[in-house]
Amino acid sequence: MHVRIVQAHPDPASFNAAMSRAAADALGGLGHTVSVQDLYASRFDPVEKAEHYGNRLDARSFAPLAEQRHAWQTGAVPAQIGAEIAELERADLLILQFPLWWHGPPAILKGWFDRVFVNSGLYTSRMRYDTGYFRERRAMVSVTTGAPESAFGAGARGGNFETMLWPIHYSLHYLGFEVLPPFQVCGVQGHGYAYEDQGMQEQRLRAALGDWAGHVTRAPELPTLPFPGWDDWDADGQPIRRAEPIP
Repeated sequence: MHVRIVQAHPDPASFNAAMSRAAADALGGLGHTVSVQDLYASRFDPVEKAEHYGNRLDARSFAPLAEQRHAWQTGAVPAQIGAEIAELERADLLILQFPLWWHGPPAILKGWFDRVFVNSGLYTSRMRYDTGYFRERRAMVSVTTGAPESAFGAGARGGNFETMLWPIHYSLHYLGFEVLPPFQVCGVQGHGYAYEDQGMQEQRLRAALGDWAGHVTRAPELPTLPFPGWDDWDADGQPIRRAEPIP
């Protein structure tokens, strides 16, 4: 299979970068092909704006969805975005690698979603969810945090991973991806901040890299997160309350 890794961390020597390398090495070792997009290193512009579009639908005002649709229909998608889409179209598995910042992904990754998933091209009113553009492809989030694992959970001090990652998981589902459970590495500390002895932390993080390398090679067989599809909603988009089966 072909795997696309999109990495969002500003330091090429970071643990997140090491996670990307570990995944690429493990997958490559099994004969899979891997391409990595380091959003910071490539200077990806996450801000959707009029300057990206030369052949404007409306030069007086900028409506992002309308300009994306017009660019797709006229073959004028910005070159950087076209290259990103081509890589996604090749991929059987998408991995998003990032640190959790302010209870969500870094802004550059959110901007990647805003710009790459082009209106009318990669989604329409009916080409969404279980009929989405990327159906039969898989996607996985690999995330790091500074707080220790014990701080996370429902009602816990660090927050609930399921809640914090829901927007990005649901967006992937919206695009048709089969979404795999996230892989989390907690307690990734640096610059004098640590919950444990530095030697112990380094040993734990080395073990985490090994666990991640083994985990990612099992991506084709991992169970997916449950999400509703078109048959689960009524005409207003509300859940259909199915009758309980008679015992």
